[in-house]
Parts: sequence; structure tokens; C-alpha cells
Amino acid sequence: MAVRDGLARLNPVGPGILVLPELWATGFAYDRLAMLAVETPRLLRELAAEAKRYNIHLAGSLPEALSTESGTTLHNTLYIVGPDGVCGQYRKQRLFAPMAEDAHFVAGDDPQPIVTGLGLIGGLVCYDLRFPELARYHVAQGASLLVVSAEWPAARLAHWRALLAARAIENQCFVVACNTCGTIGQTGFAGHSMVIGPEGCVLAQARGGPEAVLVELELGRIAEARQRFRTVGVTPHCHHDRDKIIELAGLAETVARYRGVGRRVVFTNGCFDILHQGHVTYLEAARKEGDCLIVGCNSDRSVRALGKGGERPVNHEQSRARVLAALGCVDFVVIFDEETPRQLITTLMPDVLVKGGDWPVEKIVGAPEVLAAGGRVLSIPLVENFSTTGLLDKIRTGS
Repeated sequence: MAVRDGLARLNPVGPGILVLPELWATGFAYDRLAMLAVETPRLLRELAAEAKRYNIHLAGSLPEALSTESGTTLHNTLYIVGPDGVCGQYRKQRLFAPMAEDAHFVAGDDPQPIVTGLGLIGGLVCYDLRFPELARYHVAQGASLLVVSAEWPAARLAHWRALLAARAIENQCFVVACNTCGTIGQTGFAGHSMVIGPEGCVLAQARGGPEAVLVELELGRIAEARQRFRTVGVTPHCHHDRDKIIELAGLAETVARYRGVGRRVVFTNGCFDILHQGHVTYLEAARKEGDCLIVGCNSDRSVRALGKGGERPVNHEQSRARVLAALGCVDFVVIFDEETPRQLITTLMPDVLVKGGDWPVEKIVGAPEVLAAGGRVLSIPLVENFSTTGLLDKIRTGS
């Protein structure tokens, strides 16, 4: 293994961490990903043996096959391996569509920093570097080191340097980034792996070819940078959630602006009379299908027209909308007075239309229009044993 030979030449003395490029053992061999992912557990065991030999940690991405209830998904996953084995993993969050990465991998959905013997470490994989909120989240959780495993092209070397420095400066942390070098197919890769300090100073930088560098990180520099002024951890709630409740005309203008910057709009609707776990689990799943979630909320009149009973709705429309607007996964709430949201849907024409699992796709209002426009229609499974009717029955019976 090239990693084993490189470590023998470098002969590092731990504790410390060595970072490897993105998909360092496989590359983007899309036609063989499933087969290559089978080898990942063996590679991780070999990395653990090397980590133990030198008392170090190793970090880099590999293809991961993850078994779920609906089948097996493939992820581009950064692993951190220490002397005692795998410390944890970070699944790449932002897949690079121009290379069809999103057609072969599934994006991660839980970007947590990894607990290691060196402390909390945040991971980023290549394209993730362009999204500052990912790095910010890691550091806000307590990570003082970000590791970046990348396959970044030479054509965008200037971006690589600038973004690495920015992530270090804005988070007042160390950044250790390893990049692929050489040529694959028609694409040349930048190399220029870097170590950057919390003030943005470049502590070490490789050139365009294979290279290994050892750098001592003085952790006291983080405290010094943050003592002068602190940008990490400053996360005030700057917005009024009530402003998420919006009329259709204004919402249509907002959706047009969002589309202009490439945001995918998701729409769902319901009464949401007594908000419960089933509702919020479903809404969170809906939000993950795009970049903006709009919730159509039935007016009081339209709830009564649905025949849910004389006492419904329990909460009036403004109250229901206000509670929905306070959910972090909800971007906008619009109240509609018609018995169905067809007018909302055809006006907004969302990229993704979502309803709960008790609605088959062929019966979802607005589905034909959205599908005809090239959108997607999904039926998301509901959480069992949670319903507004059931809660009201419990309240009445006292059970």
C-alpha cells in the first residue's frame, strides 16, 4: 500500500494526524464503486494498524456502503482512524453535480465533528469546502481542527488557497488539507496540500507533485487568536420567525428569486392543527429534499370544509401558521382558503411536491402539474401512532 510505504519514509512520531486525499484508494471509479466499497472495512483495519504503529491518526475519504431499510446507499465518507481503530466518519454533504457525483453517491445528512484522541476534529470532503456553514457548524460544536480530504482541479487552485484560508480565518482554527495531484483522464489536479493557522497564516504548503510534510501545531495560537476577538460561537437569532408567514403574491416573487440562484423549492401542505412528532419528522424529511420548504396551511374555513368535525380546528389559522414558522426546517408558511392547494402549487410550481405516506402519488393534488413541469412528487412515510385525531381522543378520554 502506498500509504504504508509513505509512512515508513516519513516515520512520524505521534501523537498527530496525517490527512489523505479524497477517495485516496479508489478514485471516482463509478462503474466499480459498489465492489470497491466492499474493500473499505479491510482498508480501515490496515489504516488502524499503521495508526497504532506510529501512534497517530489518519484521515481520508473512501467509498462507504450503508445498509438501510430501503436498500444499500453509497457515500463518499471521510474516516478518521486512530491507534484503537475507527474514531468516526463524516459523509460528504455537498456532492459535485458537474462530475455526476450526485448520480452515484448519496449525500450525508448528519455533519458532526468526530471525537478522537486528539480532541474534536471537523471533516470536509472537497466540494464541502465551498460551503462555510459546514465548517462553522463543526467549530461551533468545539472542533479546533478542520481536516479536508480533496480532489481539487488545478484550474481552480486559486480558489483552493483562498477558501482554505477563509475557513481558518472565519473559524479561528487550524485547517489541514490534503489534495490529489497528477492527471486523471483529461483533468489535472492541483496538489498544493496546505496547513493553515487560525490567523490565516500558511504554515506549510506542498507543491504540485507528491509530497509529505510534518508540521507542529501550536494549539495555543487558537486561544491567542480568539482572545483578541472572537468570531466563533457568535450565533444570534437575527430573524423574526413570524416573517416566514407570507401571502402568495410575495411568496411567488421570493420563489422566483430563489430559482434564480439555483435553490430547489419543496412544497407540502396540511392542517397541522395540533403539531406533534409525526408532523415535525415528516416536515424535516421534506426539507431535506431541497433547499427551501414551503408549507401550505389550511385556513380555518378550509379545515371545516374537510369535514374533520365541528370542533376543528382546535387552533386558529394564525396560531397554527406561527407554530409552523418557528420550526427550523420550515422556510415559509402560506395560508390557503381553498379546499385543496392546487392554486398554490400551480402558481409556485415547486421542484418537489411532498405529501405524507397515507397519500399515494397518483392521488396527490398538483402531482400531474409538477410532474409535467419536470418536478418530482414524493410520498414520505408517516410516523406510526401519531395523529391529531388520536391526540384529541386521548384528551377527551383522559387516557
